[in-house]
Order: sequence, then structure tokens, then C-alpha cells
Amino acid sequence: MNVEVMIEALPKLLEGAWLSLQLLFISGFFGVLIAVPLAIARASQNTAVKALPYAYIFFFRGTPLLVQLFLVYYGLAQFAFITENPILWPILREPYWCAIITFSLHTGAYIAEILRGAIQAVPHGEIEAARALGMRRSTTMGRIVLPCAARIALPAYGNELILMLKGSALASTITLLDLTGMARTIIARNYMPLETFLMAGVIYMTITFVLVRGLRFIEHRTSAHMRPRPTGPAEGNPAAAE
Repeated sequence: MNVEVMIEALPKLLEGAWLSLQLLFISGFFGVLIAVPLAIARASQNTAVKALPYAYIFFFRGTPLLVQLFLVYYGLAQFAFITENPILWPILREPYWCAIITFSLHTGAYIAEILRGAIQAVPHGEIEAARALGMRRSTTMGRIVLPCAARIALPAYGNELILMLKGSALASTITLLDLTGMARTIIARNYMPLETFLMAGVIYMTITFVLVRGLRFIEHRTSAHMRPRPTGPAEGNPAAAE
């Protein structure tokens, strides 16, 4: 075990980790934007409304992320209307944006199913109370259902973020020097795969630890009203009040 090799590789690996974090958070943001309307449509009782979202989710959950990445990066370049388009081609010829698009579409499908389950888990009494107050359906969805569903879906969304962090390693297959891609580049120079990948694994674990702690903090803050209030001496002991 050569510790000096691990220390020398650290700055370059951190550069790759920064790219991995960009892929994670940007695709996670756009994934949520995609997932919200899909989840609302999937929770609908109208078969025609939820048919297209179901097909979208089925495709992206039923095919490997690597295949989706290759379809976007290599496949779209086969069409003339893409390569000749002055708006689409400057974006789709760049591996960075291809990775962002693929990861966003992929995680959007998973988040949509998470959110759909959370929407259906919202207590029906809260919806009935909103209707009794005269709220419209759209107002109820925006003020009651979605905030409650977001709180319910938060733990599962955290798991999806961690899975996407590990899935972002596939970006190295389309020439991006993310954390895994940078590790492979360093190994091609120093021929020390054990030390290099071990350091990359430590960085992945550190990022995962920070994500888990951050999500637990958010979950703790958003569920404060659901925790029992601590009882003081006067509340817990009637004799103390006297």
C-alpha cells in the first residue's frame, strides 16, 4: 500500500469529484422538475392521462442507465435533423450535456414513482378538509398534497440521490473525467489501481456520508411538528406544579 501515491492522486480525484457532484445535483434538480407533473398524472384516476407517463417511467426504469446514456450520446448523432439543427447539435455533441440529459430523464422516472406513491399516501382526511374549506383541486394539490407528499418521499428521494451518485460513474464511458474517469486516467499513468481506486472509494463514501447527514437534517426539520413535545417538570409531574 503506497500512501504517497494516494496523496498525489488526491487533487486530481477531487477535480473529478467536483464534476460528479455537478452531474448529481444538476440532474437531480431537473429530475424533480420532470417528476412532479409525471407523478401527478400517474396518480390520476383517468387512464388516458396516466398512460403516457406510465410508458415513460416503464422505459427508463426498465432499461439500464448505460444503454440510455449511449442512446443519447451516440444514437441521437445518427439523425440528420439533430446534427443540422443549430440549437440541438451544439448541446447534444457535448458529453457533459448528454450525461445531464440522460441522468435527468433517468432519475426523473424513479422520482416520479416515489412521489406518486407519496401522493397516494397523503391522508385522505387532509384532502377532505381542504375541500370542505372550499379549496380548488389545483390549490389543494399545491398547498396540501404536494408539501405533504414531499415530506413522505424525502427518505426515498435520499436513496435515489445516493444511487445516482454511484450511477454517475458511468459518465466516464463517454469521455467525461468524473471521479471514476479521473481515477482510470491516473491509473493509466501510475499503474497503481489499488491505491487510486481506494482513494476514489473513500471520496465516494465521504460524499455519501455528507448527503445522508444533510438529508437526515432536512427530514428532522420538516417533521418537527410530528414529534411529541418534551414535557417539562410541571407537565410531567403534577406535584411539581404545586
